[in-house]
Formats: sequence, structure tokens, C-alpha cells
Amino acid sequence: MTSPVMDIATRVVRWQAAHGRHHLPWQQTRDPYRVWLSEIMLQQTQVSTVLDYYPRFLQRFPDVAALAAAPLDDVLALWSGLGYYSRARNLHRCAQQVVAVHGGVFPATAEVLATLPGIGRSTAGAIAAFCFSQRVPILDANVRRVLTRVLAFGEDLAAARNERLLWAHAQDLLPMDDLDDAMPRYTQGLMDLGAGWCLPRKPRCGLCPLDDVCAARRAGDPEKYPVRTRKLRRSAQSWWLLLRRNAAGAIWLERRPMTGIWAGLYCPPVFDSAAALAWAEGRPGVRHLPAFLHVLTHMDLHLHPVLVPGDADTPPAQGGWYGPADWPALGLPAPVRKLLKGL
Repeated sequence: MTSPVMDIATRVVRWQAAHGRHHLPWQQTRDPYRVWLSEIMLQQTQVSTVLDYYPRFLQRFPDVAALAAAPLDDVLALWSGLGYYSRARNLHRCAQQVVAVHGGVFPATAEVLATLPGIGRSTAGAIAAFCFSQRVPILDANVRRVLTRVLAFGEDLAAARNERLLWAHAQDLLPMDDLDDAMPRYTQGLMDLGAGWCLPRKPRCGLCPLDDVCAARRAGDPEKYPVRTRKLRRSAQSWWLLLRRNAAGAIWLERRPMTGIWAGLYCPPVFDSAAALAWAEGRPGVRHLPAFLHVLTHMDLHLHPVLVPGDADTPPAQGGWYGPADWPALGLPAPVRKLLKGL
């Protein structure tokens, strides 16, 4: 009789072959560069969005050497709109390290991959499973949800020891045979189930290949899992954006600090109160543009743009005048890019 562990792996592999996703461009290759690029882009980003960015990135940076040799500004400019810009900076650092330390060849094991900038344990596992069929687990948000429900794993994942225990269970569930085919299919199958069937709310249990071996389903409470008591604390900030526009239509932009919100990107000077811009009131042509909300993962950012014509009193901080022809090549936060286009 097939053991429950083997039964789960076999079911996922067979289901993925028959019903899983096979059309995504990064599924048509075992090139670690392309798989790595897709995995980084897909972190906290919808597939539909990545489908637009992925081919453009490959056209501009067709291999890891091209990405490593590119200026960071070029990478940030192409990344603009994807959000979580630390991913782009780590992407660039990782490419440079692959070239400098590994001779331009991605390591073939999850253990070494996880030492590279921006590659955590789950991303390393995905690259190793997809490209090298290594028998290693992944635990992204979708897979974590699938496995905690199948196992009715009710331990609080806010505790590191429980996270380690779930990793051990994930390792035990991996396929044992025909790893060259089974590991990519099993890994993709868990991703597919989490993305389209084992949903956070109203999971489609009746259509899941693990329906009759899922402990949470049998108990009637799959939405109880995963358990994590420590929630992300949201906050709010208000920023006033000084839009200095000269007679040629250029805007004064500065590079943000390399830490914090929009790190390393170009942005108009930022102030934390309207009072800080009191000097501009009464000047000819000053306009307070409509304020708008930009939602980040951990924060609501209330943005108040103020347009001030003239190039006198250039702000003392490092920056420069950039016209509309320059903006496409700059790493600009998505709301700033949209704001500039609307001027």
C-alpha cells in the first residue's frame, strides 16, 4: 500500500502534469538565470504583472553577465512599477556576485544559492528544484498554506521553532523517485494549488487532488490554517513633494537614500509637513496638486504634490534637472512616474 507521504507527492505530480499551469514563459526553461529572475519578480507580485516585465527584462539583460555589467540606474528604471525595490538592488548585487565569485554560472545547490544576495531558502529551493531537480522543499506563502492545511499543522508560525518544524515536514513530503521530472512538477504543482485552489478564503477543496488526504478538510476548517499570531503592523505617513519645474519643463529630482522607502530611486524633494514649504506660498504659479494615497505593504503613504515654477533657489541637496525625455531611463517610484506624466 502507498504511504500517505508518497501518496501526497505522487498526487501532486500527476495532477500538475494534467491540470497545472504549463504556459508561463519561465516554465519553458531550466536556465537558472531565467528561473531566478522570475522567482524574484513573483515575490509578492501577481503573475499577470510579471508577465509584462519579464520579457522586457530579458530583452535588456539577456543573461547574468549583461545584468551584472549594467548600471544600477538602468535596472531600477526597468523595475519601476514592480515595487519592493530592494528586490531590484539585490538582483543587481546577486548578478555581480554570480559573475565575480561563480564565474557567471549559478550554483547548482540550494545551500549555495541561499548565500547569494536576495535569495532566501524558499527561492533557493525553487531554483534548485526547477533547474537541477534537487530534492529540496520550498515554503512560499502559497505552499505554506497548502502544507499546513494538508497536515493540519496548527503550530504558530510566528515562532521560529515552528517554522523550522514545518520545513522538516515539507522535506519529508518530497518525491523519492524519478526526481528529474518529479521535483519540478511537484514544486510547480504545490505553487499551482496554492494560487488557484487552496485559496486563503473559500478554498476549492472539492477540486483539489489532496481533498481526501487533507487533515484540515476532514476537520472542516481549512481556513484556520496557517496559524500566525504576529501580524504586520501598518502605519501611515504624509509626504509633501516639491515639484520644482524650470522654464524648459524639467523637474528637479534627487536620489533617495539607500535605505528606507523608495531607496535609491529618483524623487522630488520630500518634506514631512506643509509648513516646510511655506516659503513657496504666494509665489507666482504655485499649485497644490490633488493629494493621493499610495499603499505600501506596511504603510499608507499620503502624498501631497506642490508644483513651484522657476529654477531659482535650487535645493542644496544633490540632484539635477530632468526633463520628460530623461524620465524613462530613471529609476522612479511608480506614483512619481505617474505624477510626472500628468504634469
